[in-house]
Amino acid sequence: MFYAEESAMKICSSEEPRIWIDTCNGFYCESFQPNKKYKPKMWTENWTGWYTEFGGPVPHRPAEDLAFSVAKFIQNGGSFVNYYMYHGGTNFGRTAGGPFIATSYDYDAPIDEFGLPREPKWGHLRDLHKAIKLCESALVSGDLTMTTLGSNQEAHVFKSKSGACTAFLANYDTKSSVKVSFGSGLYDLPPWSISILPDCRTVVFNTARLGAQSFQMNMMPVNSTFLWESYNEETVSANDDGSTEMSGLWEQINVTRDTTDYLWYMTDVKIDSDEGFLKNGQSPILTIFSAGHALHVFVNDQLSGNVYGGLENPKLTFSDSVNLRVGINQISLLSVTVGLPNVGLHFEKWNAGVLGPVMLKGLNEGTRDLSKQNWSYKIGLKGEALSLHTVSGSSSVEWVEGSLLARQQPLTWYKNTRRQ
Repeated sequence: MFYAEESAMKICSSEEPRIWIDTCNGFYCESFQPNKKYKPKMWTENWTGWYTEFGGPVPHRPAEDLAFSVAKFIQNGGSFVNYYMYHGGTNFGRTAGGPFIATSYDYDAPIDEFGLPREPKWGHLRDLHKAIKLCESALVSGDLTMTTLGSNQEAHVFKSKSGACTAFLANYDTKSSVKVSFGSGLYDLPPWSISILPDCRTVVFNTARLGAQSFQMNMMPVNSTFLWESYNEETVSANDDGSTEMSGLWEQINVTRDTTDYLWYMTDVKIDSDEGFLKNGQSPILTIFSAGHALHVFVNDQLSGNVYGGLENPKLTFSDSVNLRVGINQISLLSVTVGLPNVGLHFEKWNAGVLGPVMLKGLNEGTRDLSKQNWSYKIGLKGEALSLHTVSGSSSVEWVEGSLLARQQPLTWYKNTRRQ
């Protein structure tokens, strides 16, 4: 049984020292030590990259740094290394974690999400593993000694009683190459690198020197014609089937039960004919505070704006002027989740949706708090209910194409048909 040091797991059993093996997860784990000397030093997650967030750059971890981290862990007595991820993947549909983690879980892994080797990372790790394999006898049965070779240089030597000898020569300087003296020879060490000498004499691998071939995958256009069509949804109303009226604002996931990413919040605002803004032209300001993750604001079926959070802070605020008329005005808020939490503590306390307050400023009365009004709720989109994302469901509505194709319109579904 294992548990990782990065997790907040607390082992309370009196059997913990005997049964459990604590391990390390991270980009570097050479300084990690198990809680008992007789336990192996294990690295359960060496992060080969990182996940991609919506709206953010694609993270990249150089092959040289990844190899350096492994060699540094082994030279400090590490006995086991596992990569996360070694083979990238894809989260389909709504299975992506988050919030704001993209469906691509490629992770800059040595094997990408399409199953293709990512060079030079894949080949560089292959060569590293071969070099470590050559050191097996000394690593398994030898004793470790460390010698300083310079201000930022070290030699980690494993020697067994049978005569096996393996050395790791490390240069921790991030900018300068150095020449070090070890044994009867001189060795050039690039910046931030470790050389592996399975026999304590011959360098068979250096983490900063790439021997693997590099290539970059490019997307190429195909000789096909694509037919684009569009379908526009209408905003919902409190009178629609499936709408439910409740007092105040409710947390989104508690309402949707995670059946969809979408929840409509709807309420009415009555405007009297003597409101000052109708004469002075200064439209009221609608301010909405939401726990996230994205929000589309409609007033009387017209889009007034949208706003979204991010990975570091999913919460959001919408504040803008809105066009209101005399009589009853419908405020419709389409709240969207962008993936649910996949790591952390107390998921039941991680909120989403419009929790308020929702304020309307600029009326004769000053500021009106809409939060405690009755609100109607509608779960999901019409297109979801019709399964427009499926072949059979897409045939249940009229699609338009050509000059009638909707462009930059809210609540629009797009369908593409590839013709050879």
